[in-house]
Amino acid sequence: MDQFFAAVEQHDNAELRGKPVAVGYDGERGVVSTASYEARRYGVHSAQSILVAKRLCPELIIVPARFERYKEVSTQVMDIFHDYTDLVEPLSLDEAFLDVTHNKVDMALAVDIARDIKRRIKEETGLTASAGVSYCKFLAKVASDYRKPDGLCTVHPDRALDFIARLPIERFWLVGPKTAKRMHQMGIHNGMQLRQYSLQFLTERFGKAGQLFYDFARGIDNRPVVSSWERKSVGCERTFEHDIYNPTAITVSLYHITLELLDRLQRTRFQGHTLTLKVKYHDFQQTTRSATTPRPLLCKADILPLAKQLLSETDHAQRPIRLLGLSVSNPANKTTTTQQQHQQTLQEQPLPFQTNQKASEDK
Repeated sequence: MDQFFAAVEQHDNAELRGKPVAVGYDGERGVVSTASYEARRYGVHSAQSILVAKRLCPELIIVPARFERYKEVSTQVMDIFHDYTDLVEPLSLDEAFLDVTHNKVDMALAVDIARDIKRRIKEETGLTASAGVSYCKFLAKVASDYRKPDGLCTVHPDRALDFIARLPIERFWLVGPKTAKRMHQMGIHNGMQLRQYSLQFLTERFGKAGQLFYDFARGIDNRPVVSSWERKSVGCERTFEHDIYNPTAITVSLYHITLELLDRLQRTRFQGHTLTLKVKYHDFQQTTRSATTPRPLLCKADILPLAKQLLSETDHAQRPIRLLGLSVSNPANKTTTTQQQHQQTLQEQPLPFQTNQKASEDK
């Protein structure tokens, strides 16, 4: 969806239409969740500090997030998708992949399906969506971002390599600002230049992502659209208005985060064996600590003492804390661990692969 959260707010409140709007918490530590296109003209964007956003756009209207409302609209959109195919893989509330190789509406071309889906979303929700159509996930995703807002872009297999050759490296999947900077230093600015490097070279410098970069540069992405989804973790975190360093304040905050985590575990009925503590310090440096238990983590007595133990393994006594977070992972039905393990975690997850005709609705 285009500017999803902001679009919902502008749709529901006519006074916000045509004005620069940012959805987020209006406070010292607030962060922009979504910015309207009117706000983006000033340089306001998601994940940006609210304070920075206000400096860039003094007339910016800050609207608190209403996640229940966004979920409601998201459900409407997902229901529309399922009218065309059962192979729908949600990526978030406002984005999904659709495999329409075999569809329910007997349309021969994916682009016609994408066009019809866009029409129905507009009629039934009042919002616009952008769609990308291609033979693989990578190109469908790139195409969905190509002509926003209210865009429709198709990358035909016969033109895919030329399209990728001109594609700025920043638009490649998994290429964030740091990776883009490294690639620029190597002389890689687009797909054509990326294609000149061997698989060995890319994996030596980028690890598992190197294989993906090598394949994407050649238009290869065999990941299937996966309609069944299994929750892998449940977590929550809290960014403080002011950095905390008092031991009592830290313990109290950890207690409240534990209660919030328990509430989420109960609502999602998730059971896991691994507890991970995330600590972000005043200087934005971040560390994580994890522990795995033989039994599922189901109650406060399971989680709070373990959280305190993990906290004791950090530098919290010497450095002010900006953010604390807890998450439970390692689903109970997949655990083979028989003893408690401690580890500092920073992992990359490998991605699976497929090649069918797909329409990516970037909702």
